[in-house]
Amino acid sequence: MSSPLNWDREGRIWPNRELSTFVPVGEAIWHVQRAGKPTRPKVLLLHGTGASVHSWRGVLPILASTFDVVAPDLPRHAFTTGHSPEEMSLPKMAAATARLLKTLDFAPDIIAGHSAGAALALQLALDHGFDGPIVGLNAALRPFPGPAAQLFPALAKVLFVNPLIPRIFSAAAGIGKEAERFIYRATHSKLDHEGLACYSALLRNSAHTKGALAMMANWDLPTLRTRMDQINQPVLLLHSDNDAAIPLDWAKEAHEWLPTSRLESMPRLGHLAHEEAPQHAARLITAFAAQHITATETAS
Repeated sequence: MSSPLNWDREGRIWPNRELSTFVPVGEAIWHVQRAGKPTRPKVLLLHGTGASVHSWRGVLPILASTFDVVAPDLPRHAFTTGHSPEEMSLPKMAAATARLLKTLDFAPDIIAGHSAGAALALQLALDHGFDGPIVGLNAALRPFPGPAAQLFPALAKVLFVNPLIPRIFSAAAGIGKEAERFIYRATHSKLDHEGLACYSALLRNSAHTKGALAMMANWDLPTLRTRMDQINQPVLLLHSDNDAAIPLDWAKEAHEWLPTSRLESMPRLGHLAHEEAPQHAARLITAFAAQHITATETAS
């Protein structure tokens, strides 16, 4: 059985380590980073598949100067442990996240989600009463076209149930600069050394890669697509024009499905734009929050 990442070993390199805490919720233990003042408007940051809170390393401290910020590792990702494979569907991950927020007594005023984290934000709105603004950074909302919609989840399930695959993948990703090459090929993003070191640690860990595969295997975007017209809060879709993972044209389609959305392009950045240009991402999130959170909340 593969072992999860160890906070006292791999966690020593994690950005904003001093902001980390571990929160028990039922059988699970969540790794959460929190910064800012509790009296300020509250921002929830949700990372994408295969990532962790480290992806917000530049954005979180900037937002903390204006907001109360919470960023968790998602179930079965990085240092969050104790969730079963059956809890990795989009609705169940949203339910698990809602339980975490209740435990923290944290009711977000705005949610910013990257990639699959944006889908999770929409699910929280649909199923758990979140009615604030949502920012989707390079949002993964469009189902794969045609037969690929069935092929890719099925392939992820096959890889997940084979215990050798995550180990082989993790071992290969840890050889030399393979992690760096993999990240660039998949995203077209150029990351700093700190970010690459974290992704390398994640990719080398078979428990983490198995968690990412479980998430991919259970992610039902077609069903979410049928409910997007029920979203009535403001949604800002920020999408890079050099995203190798999710084409800008796919973001344009998702924008048409969301009746209250606005789409803005981020030029010359890849899928991990918020890591490449954290000040730019934080500025856009802050400006959107200022438009849609009441003046009383913003002045707190």
